[in-house]
Amino acid sequence: LAQVYVSHQTSFGRAASRRTSGRNSHRRSALAMELATSADVKAQFVVVSCYTRFDNLAHGPRGKQAARSLYTYRLDPRDGQLVLESVTKEPVMNPAFSRFHPEKNLLYTCTESVAEPGEIVTWSVCPSTGQLSKLSSQSAGGSSTCYLTLDRERENMLVVNYWDATIGVFGLDREGGQLTEARSFYDPNEGRAMRARHDQHVNHSENDAGAQAERQADPHSHAVVLDPFFGRIAFVPDLGMDVIRQFRYDPEAGRMEAMGAVKSGPDGRRALGPRYIEFHPTLPICYVVNELSSEVAVFEFNRRMAEAAVEAEEVSEAPMLRLLQTIRTIPDAYPGDLNTCGRIAVHRSGQFVLVSNRGHNSIAVLRVHMGLPIPGLLSVVGVYHTRGATPRHFQFDTLGQWLIAANQDSDRLVVFRFNLATGRLELTGNEYSVPSPNFVCCMRPREVSAPAATPEAKDIAPLGAPLAQGPFVGGP
Repeated sequence: LAQVYVSHQTSFGRAASRRTSGRNSHRRSALAMELATSADVKAQFVVVSCYTRFDNLAHGPRGKQAARSLYTYRLDPRDGQLVLESVTKEPVMNPAFSRFHPEKNLLYTCTESVAEPGEIVTWSVCPSTGQLSKLSSQSAGGSSTCYLTLDRERENMLVVNYWDATIGVFGLDREGGQLTEARSFYDPNEGRAMRARHDQHVNHSENDAGAQAERQADPHSHAVVLDPFFGRIAFVPDLGMDVIRQFRYDPEAGRMEAMGAVKSGPDGRRALGPRYIEFHPTLPICYVVNELSSEVAVFEFNRRMAEAAVEAEEVSEAPMLRLLQTIRTIPDAYPGDLNTCGRIAVHRSGQFVLVSNRGHNSIAVLRVHMGLPIPGLLSVVGVYHTRGATPRHFQFDTLGQWLIAANQDSDRLVVFRFNLATGRLELTGNEYSVPSPNFVCCMRPREVSAPAATPEAKDIAPLGAPLAQGPFVGGP
């Protein structure tokens, strides 16, 4: 990857041929059996968050407004069925992103509203029932809070506020895991007022030229992800400015230093709208989903430059990401202005990247090619209907065998079996009615009697992760 390659466009029409041989079917069955019969089949819970108010959102949901905000299900790993275990009683408005703390049995959620300050709510998770109990709430320091990341040491939480684009670093209590004070904030707009008003703006579900122009009149940070090798370089997709911002993250000081930005697609292109960024589990490759252009951009991550930036006294703005490829997530004949992308995920095997299409109402499955000269490039396996409208989010179970799609505008959860050999999504028939689902979080709470993780255990990288990576929680 040190060699220079030419970025190129890959069309949906050039999809990779599907392998449906008996050998692959046997391999899939063996993998599925191994997962289902694994000793690690302790309780797995699925928490689904719902929109409880529509009038204060940047976009316009068309489903049913929820009376309760969080639904907790138990997942059966044998057939992907969900059983509703509990529904929260505490009145929490529009939780729209969740992050599970794997050592503390805590769930963090953040609230979405362009009119009110965001809140970060901490919940305790009962390891036997999955029931959530509200512990505390903290202001996020901005509006329409949309993303939470725990750093490698789990000493800080990095928080993104979409509407005013600010990124905050909050401390975490070592014993209890709850949020403490805000340690720092970064404002890409440098204190200037946003042009768009919370009480007068376009519907962010629309994607015509007028909607794109207003959405990109201001910065709009949408996520913050730490690099998986050092945990010290933070990347923030800015949907409004069509860039991926780079930062040097200092966990001890609790602050982020700006280090320039990289365009989220080819030069000369506009209305890309970077939403999320996800790293490959083993390769120095990351994938950016461009919401407005319905594309995935593949970047090479320069590890040497990142390591030098971490250790340097002066901040450099040299780009650490290099564009290798862009690939479309919807069919070529489908109008791009009728779709916006939502979630992107890299399967734990590292063999597939998946993206949800809101408008086309589908999930695109992309195969990761591991061969030289450029490992990490993508081709299309297929695009699969989600059996509902506006799949805002989807999530794999913790073993990567089942995929749960949240169809926001049809009030529907749908469970698919993920074919580990071919990447196909297969219908299970497991569908559930949930009002305005917007986010799915899968978690395996730690048993109360289990000993706390030792420093040695925390230093062990998870399956498929780079050797230098600790098991910090950074992806959605």
